Amino acid sequence: MFRSRRSGLVRRLWRARVRRSDGEGEDESSGSGSEVAASDTSSAKPSDDDPELKSVTFSVLKRLKERQLELLVQAVESRGGVESGCVHFPRPDVRIGRRTVAPHVLTCQLWRWPELTQPHQLKNLVCCQSYGLQDTEYGPTVCCNPYHYTRLCGPESPPPPYSRYPLERLRSDTTEESVSSSTETGASPTLYPPPPSTSDLSDLPGEARKRSHWCSIAYWEHRTRVGRLFAVYDTSVNIFFELPHGDGFCLGLLTSSESQSDNVMRTRKKIGYGLTLSKEPDGVWAYNRSGHAIFVNSPTLDIPNSRTLIVRKIPPGFSIKIFDYERSEMLQRTSNSDLLDGPYDPNSVRISFAKGWGPSYSRQFITSCPCWVEVLLNINR
Repeated sequence: MFRSRRSGLVRRLWRARVRRSDGEGEDESSGSGSEVAASDTSSAKPSDDDPELKSVTFSVLKRLKERQLELLVQAVESRGGVESGCVHFPRPDVRIGRRTVAPHVLTCQLWRWPELTQPHQLKNLVCCQSYGLQDTEYGPTVCCNPYHYTRLCGPESPPPPYSRYPLERLRSDTTEESVSSSTETGASPTLYPPPPSTSDLSDLPGEARKRSHWCSIAYWEHRTRVGRLFAVYDTSVNIFFELPHGDGFCLGLLTSSESQSDNVMRTRKKIGYGLTLSKEPDGVWAYNRSGHAIFVNSPTLDIPNSRTLIVRKIPPGFSIKIFDYERSEMLQRTSNSDLLDGPYDPNSVRISFAKGWGPSYSRQFITSCPCWVEVLLNINR
């Protein structure tokens, strides 16, 4: 007896599910900013081989059209490397035993995060048709493409022991907050040359120059700047080493003398699908698409009124708002110039691939990281 194509796609999807024992590789697991959204372990979750879970999954998938199943297979088997469309499913929750789960939470549990329990731990990516919609605007269906979602990083934990100020002082009135950011150490704002000039963008075609870019990206290997600035005009951009399909800033095409070192070569291979930067109404978000953690330092993530460097760790599949426009404006108005004993760029964000730096890591300076990018936001430049 011949199986239908639909049944074959359903079986492929079931075999591709993520097992609870599976883990995505992460480097530098310790250090500041390693906290992520905690799972609600109080909710009972079925095991991988739970026959009821399999029955419910097959029932859900068989309600999808063949084209929707093809999109889902494409997204799951490429691990999000191939851009795929929305997969809409009726909104009512699915019942598994004594518990109910939203359809998009179920698909994210099956193919990305088995420990996921709540919808509020998820965020729509800008590529999803549901992006930006309020709960009352969703309509009768919800997108169930697991690669149209990202996990949110949890709130910052209390300042670590090496912080200069006690927690009580950091919780003082926001009108007294000020900011100090460091590119290299927590002791001084910056020790390496100022950010490259946007004059590097002068060779762009005339039509492109007329449009306003919202940020520029510089790629570094240790202390060596590699390639020219990459200007970003679209609301989102992919930064990657290799990507099956898609466009953006391909770091794999850039090489330097540093690129031949073993350390840099190993780290370049870990970049993989890299990350996605998106300009959204509340600020700039970074979504980690790679299989290894990325590490972020931003003026709006630092502890106000402190020289302590804060580096946040973003695990694979997670997102964080790396720059908050409103907070940045407030911090610049109330900044304490006494803490700035060197050049300081309040609109620059640094992101390192696979390797962390700062007080909690062996690398004290970002220039000790093999591969990193600097995001130069086009604000008052």
